[in-house]
Amino acid sequence: MSFQQGLSGLNTAAKQLDTIGNNVSNASTVGYKESQAQFADLYAASLSGGGGVQTGTGVKLVAVAQQFTQGNITNTSNAMDTAINGPGFFQVTNQNGAILYTRNGQFQVDKNGGIVTNQGHKVMGYLAKAGVLGAAQGALTVSTVDLSPRATASVSATANLDSREVVPINALFNPTDANSYNKSTSLAVYDSLGVSHMASLYFQRQPITTLTPGSIPAASNTMTVANTAGLAIGNTVTLGGVTYTITAVVNGTTLTVTPASGPAAAGAVTTNAGAAVWKTYLTMDGSLVPLVAAPLATLTFNTSGALLTAVPTAPATAGPGGTVNSDPTYTPLNAAPQSINFDFNKMSQYGSNFGVSSLAQDGYTSGRLNGFSAGSDGTIQGRYSNGQTQTLGRLLLANFVNPQGLQPMGSNEWVETVASGGPLVGAPGSGNLGVVQSSAVEESNVDLTAELVNMITAQRVYQANAQTIKAQDSILQTITNLR
Repeated sequence: MSFQQGLSGLNTAAKQLDTIGNNVSNASTVGYKESQAQFADLYAASLSGGGGVQTGTGVKLVAVAQQFTQGNITNTSNAMDTAINGPGFFQVTNQNGAILYTRNGQFQVDKNGGIVTNQGHKVMGYLAKAGVLGAAQGALTVSTVDLSPRATASVSATANLDSREVVPINALFNPTDANSYNKSTSLAVYDSLGVSHMASLYFQRQPITTLTPGSIPAASNTMTVANTAGLAIGNTVTLGGVTYTITAVVNGTTLTVTPASGPAAAGAVTTNAGAAVWKTYLTMDGSLVPLVAAPLATLTFNTSGALLTAVPTAPATAGPGGTVNSDPTYTPLNAAPQSINFDFNKMSQYGSNFGVSSLAQDGYTSGRLNGFSAGSDGTIQGRYSNGQTQTLGRLLLANFVNPQGLQPMGSNEWVETVASGGPLVGAPGSGNLGVVQSSAVEESNVDLTAELVNMITAQRVYQANAQTIKAQDSILQTITNLR
């Protein structure tokens, strides 16, 4: 019997050495998971369950179990490299359409723009259309088509107009006459073809005091004046010793005011000298928009420097908080007619120098793909030459109730089995799935020091089993030598 026991010990020790050797050889393999040889003892038992003390008949190898513990994350210089931090596997398909799973995130782009592994297997994920992620799953691809331009639709200006500024010498605005405006600023806007145009805004201080003959009927909110020039919503006007606030400028001679008058009044109308009015003009590539010296909007500030109203001269739409923004329309050369919403609701007029805090617009020219990377949630963002980004897709991860039940197929890939159960698929970071890290890989989880120690132990076990065979051989030799 000792021969059988020793032989089984030699076989299992050899299997253990094979397992250790495989671990050591893959100590530098990205995404590799170390294996562990697991054994069980052997007993010869009769069907009748005979009693008595039994001596074991040896040992057997019951499993070579892979250990799916986390490997170290190492940064790389390749943006395509992606590491999983936590549970989960990348899902890939081979040339035959079979689904496999891997922890090796050394990805690359093939000639067709597909994201693939080193074996050419396609990486699966959630697909995006026109930069919008959907629920559909499929092989991820990177489109190299240029990003289409976007025509500017809105401009937001945040600036301070100096309350100490005086009215310009020339009242008639002319962009080439520096004496017809106080300050100006510019920004680039884009048409439907992605062509850049220079939009310039000019600010012109208006007279702050106006005297006009006027009248208001008894118990009325309507005031008639000779001329509403220089008057704006929020201004206060005085007539007959009563102060009214302008709530609307109806036309060139009519105002709506509050409160309603008591007795009818007539005489000289005096505006509030503390309120300030500025007219804003627009040029595109040096040409007025509209093509007359009409202001883009009239801005009125109160005595605290806050914006009271921004009344557009051009067509307008409602802006944030019910405010009204100016929407001039112009037609760039060879491009579609364009309407841009100008938002002046963050303007101020304090006693400090003119300054522009922000001048933002939402258009851009066409762009060429410069690179891409994956976020921690697996979303792949493309970076374009025009400074824009667009979602190209999203990696998915799959996990299993029993990862040790997966069948290894080589090349750092596994397939599901009955023992592993079906895949639980989701986005990185969702459920019990790990997150991903771009420009990084997961190292092998092999502890080389521990494996070398295990190798010494397995060698000693092998030698000890060989000694039991040698001892049994010596005993048999003694018996055969009896005479």
